[in-house]
Amino acid sequence: MESRTLAIEFGKRVRNKRKALGITQENLALLCKFDRTYGGIIERGEVNITLEKVYRLAAVLECDVTDLLP
Repeated sequence: MESRTLAIEFGKRVRNKRKALGITQENLALLCKFDRTYGGIIERGEVNITLEKVYRLAAVLECDVTDLLP
């Protein structure tokens, strides 16, 4: 799978988990200690994030890291 495709699929999974919890992109960024615009960038698949950030997202989204991986 191409890296751009992976990033887009990862972003979709983050968005679905976030919406299921009723968290805004801005609040997700705040809880993860990201810049407030970073959540949208992740969800659109515009960036390949670090493993540390994947774990931080999973913790805030109350899921296992594997739930976010394509």
